[in-house]
Amino acid sequence: MSVGRGLLYLTVAGIAWGTAGAAAALLYRASDLGPIALSFWRYVGGIALLLAFLPLRRTARPGGRGRRAGGAAPASPEPRRRRVGRIVATGLGLTLFQTAYFGAVQATGLAVGTVVTLGSGPVLIALGARLTMGERLGRGGLAAVAGALAGLMVLYLGGDGTTVRPLGVGLALLSASGYAAVTLLTRWMGRNGAGGDPYSTTTWAFGVGAVCLLPLGLAEGLLPHTAEDPVRVLLLLAYTAAVPTALAYALYFAGAAVVRSATASVIMLIEPVSAAVIAVVLLGERLTAATVAGTALLLTAVTGLAIAEARLASGARRAAAPGAGVGGTGGVGGGAGA
Repeated sequence: MSVGRGLLYLTVAGIAWGTAGAAAALLYRASDLGPIALSFWRYVGGIALLLAFLPLRRTARPGGRGRRAGGAAPASPEPRRRRVGRIVATGLGLTLFQTAYFGAVQATGLAVGTVVTLGSGPVLIALGARLTMGERLGRGGLAAVAGALAGLMVLYLGGDGTTVRPLGVGLALLSASGYAAVTLLTRWMGRNGAGGDPYSTTTWAFGVGAVCLLPLGLAEGLLPHTAEDPVRVLLLLAYTAAVPTALAYALYFAGAAVVRSATASVIMLIEPVSAAVIAVVLLGERLTAATVAGTALLLTAVTGLAIAEARLASGARRAAAPGAGVGGTGGVGGGAGA
């Protein structure tokens, strides 16, 4: 997959993730479903949808099995032990990310929990990518990350009444570490040609997450009760499983395998922008100066980092082309500096 397509996939995934909050808010209004149970049904519904879609993908693949287009030999299969380890690690990372985040929101509030989780994620990922894979952001990339974090803080802390509690901050950092681990693992495996099929990875990772969440969901109560139309609750659950879960995570794993880890984490900050727009347009929340300023900062930073990533990929392609010579090498240096 090209870097440009990977950036597009990550953007769509971030927008889709942003709709999950609105769907969850509507579900909480319409039923007594709790956050852990909602996460469990997200995973179960995502598994069902992906399993139904996988046979269609195999049928639609041009040429079926065998040699790839252009006569290239197919990649060697991933060893079973590595594949199982990758899937289990991904599932555990997703479960930690989501469950610790819900705990952080409950302990210290939505604003602080979201800022600490999503704000520390790119920092942990950039540090981990530098230490484990030698990925460098460059001056422009560091400026973009700083701008994105500033926009996130303005967006969520611009209102009044925020409370910082140590337990909530600790859970938010734990959530960010799970997100960082999944992102770094996906990028490392993709860079080494062992990332596997993103749809298969997503399906199995959801299975691991569902097993981990089942005991907590049983304690919280898995079946929703509602005084309203139950069809509305089922439709909201179906949407949550389809768009911000099955579709978004599959696109995220595909895009994160080809885009630098820190870039992927910053692009996913489109999620709170999407959630803020939906809250104003569909849920009737008031448009504030903080919302506008934070959204503008985030979008500017994301756009700048995406341009830098595309420029770096273009320079790498020129350097790898036959007879690229000195000019191709200079392209890579210019992209890295951006």
